[in-house]
Order: sequence, then structure tokens, then C-alpha cells
Amino acid sequence: MRRCTECAIDIEGTWSRCPLCTATVAGATVPSPLPAVPLRFSRRRVLRVLFLTSIAVIGASFAAQLLFSRGLAGIGALRSVWLGVITMWLVVLMAVRKRRNVAKGTVYLVVLTGLICVYWDYLTGWRAWSLTYAVPIVNACSIVAVLITVEVMRIDVGEHILYSGLTVLLGLAPIVFLALGWVTNQLPSAICGAVSLLVLALMQLTRGADVRHELSKRLHL
Repeated sequence: MRRCTECAIDIEGTWSRCPLCTATVAGATVPSPLPAVPLRFSRRRVLRVLFLTSIAVIGASFAAQLLFSRGLAGIGALRSVWLGVITMWLVVLMAVRKRRNVAKGTVYLVVLTGLICVYWDYLTGWRAWSLTYAVPIVNACSIVAVLITVEVMRIDVGEHILYSGLTVLLGLAPIVFLALGWVTNQLPSAICGAVSLLVLALMQLTRGADVRHELSKRLHL
């Protein structure tokens, strides 16, 4: 049986860290005394919601192309929308396959995708398409994907609330790009910032107590 040297308690199951103080535990693992919990969601429903959301996002992007940007310059925005849709599918499929730390994986995915796009833009002569289109669209789509997984898959609040909040905070980065004049089109950054602020307000109104509880628990306040 594993044992935490900090708390001096025995721990059943396959924990790698103490559930009380998060310190590293030592000893051999034993089978968990808790029963395996079956899935509480329908994969078919998740994929259906994701498919319809993707169609809506792509349709909105084509409508925006026709109304505001008919020339070749609008192709970059359309490609970035497809990148955002791919991000949504990766986040939700990751959640379906491995439900633990979904929002944490989303943060890593958003940061990695953003850095790759910025580096690609830099290597190809820096036209600012990464900050103008790719980063705001990927951030906004990742927020939508987290909302889909949380609502449709009924993920426990404690498993996602902090990293979901961090994902939303990353969505505010395009507002900084907009304020500093680093973008060539203000609309994607404005939309991403509005989505982030709206979700932050909803989280505060509906999950404010949960957020404060998780912060106090994880930061030992």
C-alpha cells in the first residue's frame, strides 16, 4: 500500500500523489476500493453536437467571407477558421477518449498551437496572420469545445473549473494584440475577447462559489 510521508497516511488505489497534500507517495499500489464509474454521456450525442457546432462555425465563416472579404486576402481567415474547427474536434475527442484533465490538456493544446502558428508566420515573412486570425480563432473555438465537453459529458466541476478558467483567460490575449496594434483585422480579436468575457461572467455567476473553493483548496488558502 502506498504511503504519504508528509501526512503519514496510507493510500489505497493507484495515486501517484497524495490526495490531501499533493506530495509524492511511496510504496506499492493496491487495487482501488472505489467501483469503476460508467460513462454518463452518449458518445453519439457528443459527436452530433460537435458536428453541428462545426457546421455552424464554418457556415458563419463563409458568410463573413462573402459579406466582408471577397478578395484573396480573406483566404487566411478561412484557413484559420478550419484550424479552429480542428482544435474543437481535438479537444472534444481527447475528452471522450480520456476524461481526466480535459481542460488542462486544452490549455496545452491552445498554447502549443498558438506558438506553432506564430513561429510559422515568422518563418514565412511575418504577415501577422497568426495574431490576427489563428490565435483568436483557436482560442475562441477551444472555449466552445470546453463548454461542449463540460455540458454534454457532465464533467465534475473540480476536474475542469481552474483550467477552464485559464483557457478563457488565454482568450483575452487577442485583446492585448488589438490594443497594441499587432493585428491587421480587428474583428477576430474582438469576437474572441467578447466570447472570453461572456464566459468569464457566466462562470462567475453560475460557478463563482466553486471557483473560489477550488482556488482555496489547490492553493492551500
